[in-house]
Amino acid sequence: MVNVEPTAAACGPPSCSGSHRLPLRQFVRSFRDSPGLFRLLSVRLGSQFTDGLFQAALGGAILFNPERHADPMAVAGGMAVLLLPYSVIGPFAGALLDHWDRRTVLVWANVLRAVLVSLVALVIATGANDTGVLIAALAVTGASRFVASGLSAGLPHVIERDLLVGMNSFFTTIGAGALALGAGGALALREIFGSDNSGSAATVMGAVVVALAAAAIAHRFEPLQLGPDHPDVVGKVTPQHPSGSAFRAVTVGLGHGARAVWQAPPVAAALAGVGAHRLVFGFNTLMLLVLTKNSTLGGGLSGFGLVAAMTAVGMLFAALLTPFLVARFGRRRAVVSALAVGVVAQLTLWSFNGIVICVAAAVLGLIGQVCKLCGDAAMQMDVADARRGQAFSFQDALFNFAFVGAITVGALTIAEDGRSPSLVVAGAAIYAIAIVVVGLIHNRENATIPGAEHPGDRHAIRNRLSQR
Repeated sequence: MVNVEPTAAACGPPSCSGSHRLPLRQFVRSFRDSPGLFRLLSVRLGSQFTDGLFQAALGGAILFNPERHADPMAVAGGMAVLLLPYSVIGPFAGALLDHWDRRTVLVWANVLRAVLVSLVALVIATGANDTGVLIAALAVTGASRFVASGLSAGLPHVIERDLLVGMNSFFTTIGAGALALGAGGALALREIFGSDNSGSAATVMGAVVVALAAAAIAHRFEPLQLGPDHPDVVGKVTPQHPSGSAFRAVTVGLGHGARAVWQAPPVAAALAGVGAHRLVFGFNTLMLLVLTKNSTLGGGLSGFGLVAAMTAVGMLFAALLTPFLVARFGRRRAVVSALAVGVVAQLTLWSFNGIVICVAAAVLGLIGQVCKLCGDAAMQMDVADARRGQAFSFQDALFNFAFVGAITVGALTIAEDGRSPSLVVAGAAIYAIAIVVVGLIHNRENATIPGAEHPGDRHAIRNRLSQR
């Protein structure tokens, strides 16, 4: 049975004594007792810095490059090319995370990402059209999401189960900071190398060094230290791997990922909340791009960066707030409360005032991250290890389809100057509908979750840590 109320198993940051926050002593002891935890954090920081630098450099190369021009439909098409192919492949490839040594996957995915970033830089430097650049960038995005899913799936192997929410929040806090630093690094390199094609290519190349550093750190993990608990050795059907070998599991990855999510109501409910947020985020991203590109909001890329920074501030605050909310109210109420706040924050965008937009961006970043953290914790605690990689990859697919779908719909209706009240209202309505959907999903709360063994169980983790 799944309990989403604030128990030690469900809420994360509280200790066994019921504290609503992760005590500093316990926090420090977690890193002291598990060297793998600090190593995993280092890989995540390197990965997110690379993502921030690459994404900002790519956005500047396409959307704010004087040698290129992009209208709303071009933005929608670009996002579709960049995100949707991996969304289809990701859940299938996620099966590899449940069969193969995640340490090996992290190493080679980062190396592959460095190679692919170099290819993107070359394509930009040659002056290829936007479609060519985005197709090359597609592969980088796929490798990046693969790394992110592997990091999330591996965390329960280096931290006690009842500390997952608190540690997730901490990882997210400094991870978002690394993402922002990477974006800031791209802006700094852009000032040095210029905003034309050659300058944009040089800026993109900055991500290569960090990706290789992340690969080197990941290589220091012991084999199978990040799981899976039952690696695929001979490719036979076993109770742990009912689909047989990794290659066979890849072919059924989407169905297994979706089934794992659906059979865990807390997971499905949290993902419904984040899926709704991604729809609204798509509307808002498109409006912001058009507003800043047309100087309605002012500042061009710097104006867009300011709003993105405010969103990151909200995400950072969410990392501090979520452990308390979950411990005090439970995951379901935390998600519902976040969505309710989202309705109000979204409606304030109607003013299209720069200051209001920045404040609303921070609030929307906060509520989206609250839902995301609840979803991550639910998947780490309520989905069996043999399905966790597929579940995280399914999440990526769901979010990318929602984001691109929203941008595409928005591109068909958005005003030339970006001021579109209809998109603002539609976003608020989506948040409101999501509140109802989350409640309906939680009516199935008493469903039994198959494969209920948790590699992050307190005693199992302690045994692992004592052996390393």
